Amino acid sequence: MVESFYYSGIALFAILMLVMQNYEILLKPLYKIENKVWKDYKKLLYSIILFHMTDVVWGIFDAYKITQVLFIDSLFYFGSMSLCVLFWTRYAVIYIDDHSIWGRILRWLGEVFYVTFTVMVLVNVFRPVIFSIDENGGYHVTNIRWVMHGIQILLLVSISVFGFAINLRKTGSIKKRYRTVAWFGLVMSIFLFVQLWFPLLPLYTIGYMLGICMVKTFVVNDEKEEYRIELEQSLEREKQHLSELQNTREVAYKDPLTGVKSKVAYAEFESRKDIQVREGSADEFAIAVFDINGLKKINDNFGHKKGDEYIKSACGIISEVFENSPVFRIGGDEFVAVLKDNDFENRKELENTFNERMNRQKSEGQVVVAMGMTEYRKEEDYTFEDVFSRADQNMYLRKHELKG
Repeated sequence: MVESFYYSGIALFAILMLVMQNYEILLKPLYKIENKVWKDYKKLLYSIILFHMTDVVWGIFDAYKITQVLFIDSLFYFGSMSLCVLFWTRYAVIYIDDHSIWGRILRWLGEVFYVTFTVMVLVNVFRPVIFSIDENGGYHVTNIRWVMHGIQILLLVSISVFGFAINLRKTGSIKKRYRTVAWFGLVMSIFLFVQLWFPLLPLYTIGYMLGICMVKTFVVNDEKEEYRIELEQSLEREKQHLSELQNTREVAYKDPLTGVKSKVAYAEFESRKDIQVREGSADEFAIAVFDINGLKKINDNFGHKKGDEYIKSACGIISEVFENSPVFRIGGDEFVAVLKDNDFENRKELENTFNERMNRQKSEGQVVVAMGMTEYRKEEDYTFEDVFSRADQNMYLRKHELKG
């Protein structure tokens, strides 16, 4: 009885070890779980857990010699064993090389083994072609069971040889992973071979426990680390790309001559504001439109370099008076300021301040800028252009006034 519970204890320990090592794969979505190779590996893990559970049940009911339960459990034992072979073959071959003729043959052999052994298990319900259990709970196996055992060893060795052969052509970290997959089959085949002389020892369970530990340590963990590095590199490239886009955006949104917002920035601002005005959700704002007087004369008489200085001087005055409002350069000598918050509340004072300064600068022969201002009227304005047009008209009236 003690030996039976010992048998169950080893199987239970193997289950706990497998779940603790592979909980990310079993219970959480793995980083590449949609990949077929990792789906088959996940199925392999569940098959091994089922196989270990049959060992747990066997040890318990063998201690009390409950023959009917032992018989049913043995059916599940061999059924889960064939599942393990099927999914290990799939996983190993797909992971190593699924395109070669030898890889396809090995996968086919794994499927043939599974179907054949499963059929035998079903037949064994009615006739003992694999095993039988006597009235005293004695467990007896047939020669066919040992033949299938030997075929399983040959299949595992074949996969190992296939893996080592493919591994010779690989380099880098993947070489270590392929070698580990090949060693898994070799370790399992060694334990199964020894079990030919010790059929009642849990060597199959121990072999799977060691093999899965190897795969988790040298394959899964290595792949996760490689994936982490790839992800970090991808994020770094994305960060650089966003930085470049931001720099490009800043260049495009900034007028290179004056440093205020560009015509591109104004077009985007106008588009957003137009939607708000059309929907009736726009906050209070006012528009001031500016036009520099005499720029053409400056360019014709003194050159464009002097004209650029004239533009920068005019822009400096606009930005100084309307320091709390976004200022856009929308043309060679045209600017727009959009007043909101405090500047909107003080728009009349700012308008008077600007116009008085222009009157002084006109009398002193300095740069002169005509300004027209108006506020958004929710009841009258249905588009942003309605507000702009009114401000533009006021600007032209002021321009003629300054020229007069």
